[in-house]
Amino acid sequence: MMTIPDAAGLRVTPFEPRSAPPEQRLAVGRLLRDAAAFASPEDPPLVPEKEALGLTQLGPDEHTEHAVVWSGDEALGYARLGCDLKQNTHMAHVRVIVHPDARRQGLGTRLWAALRDVAMREGRRVVIAGTTSRSPAGEAFARHLGAEEALANRQSQLDLNALDDDLLARWQTRPDGDPYRLHVWRTIPDGYLARMADMMMVMNTAPRGDLDMEDWTITPEMIRAWDKMIDAQGEVRFLMATEDTRSGQLDAYTEVFWLPERAALVYQGATGVRPSARGLGLGKWVKAAMLEHVRAQCPGARFVRTSNANVNEAMLGINVALGFEPWARFTEWQLKLS
Repeated sequence: MMTIPDAAGLRVTPFEPRSAPPEQRLAVGRLLRDAAAFASPEDPPLVPEKEALGLTQLGPDEHTEHAVVWSGDEALGYARLGCDLKQNTHMAHVRVIVHPDARRQGLGTRLWAALRDVAMREGRRVVIAGTTSRSPAGEAFARHLGAEEALANRQSQLDLNALDDDLLARWQTRPDGDPYRLHVWRTIPDGYLARMADMMMVMNTAPRGDLDMEDWTITPEMIRAWDKMIDAQGEVRFLMATEDTRSGQLDAYTEVFWLPERAALVYQGATGVRPSARGLGLGKWVKAAMLEHVRAQCPGARFVRTSNANVNEAMLGINVALGFEPWARFTEWQLKLS
């Protein structure tokens, strides 16, 4: 239990992770660990050193602003505003975290107010944030701010020990003369980089609900920047893609992320199938192949966790058939600034 001073005497201060002393970054990393453990105590704990490093990482054309509430050397609250400088320039993403022992004292409201002012100065008229039912305080806070639910998602979890091997085998059986070839990469080869960027943009067809968001353009430069950030974190990313050997076009892909220090938990990233190639079993193929790959290549892995929009019936159907069960509700909120 952390000793919390009178919140009235605490100030929100700007924070620049890249120039901040390492001990301050680590203090924010400990805050993120404690907040995550409070919401999901059964999960492997976050690694504060990894979280501290993540604070310093920026994607191409990304701009961030940070704020912290300090109590001596400890971070009681942290907020981050992220903006893209070239795409969707009307919007920003925000994250507000308050230590579980320091909640209900107005720190979150003060952190939000500081970043709201930044967003408005930069001309951002929409702010998007996410909350999980594992931490009901976040949902209550979003409503308190006047945010509206824009997209409801189901977070699901799969026990790798409960996989149906016969189902995996059936989903990976391809017809005679099948023109598709399956690739598995940790780093996308240069020769496939432009094709993979084009493939990733299929995620623009995923449900957005009421989110005021335009299509995103993915570039090879972005992918390489993401690769560097993944490597810096010591994270393992496996990506599988199907290539139509007649044209060289990539028509489906899936990716997972795994951190050896939190070995039991694997995060399922995006899975997408090009609209023109749907109905050919490619989504089932890459999902089944990836789960077998995870069992072989991620020692100690026990669970795979994923998130899908509630209205994404096709992907939810695949996940349910594989054995994914409901784990939490994840809500994307939208707040329009005036």
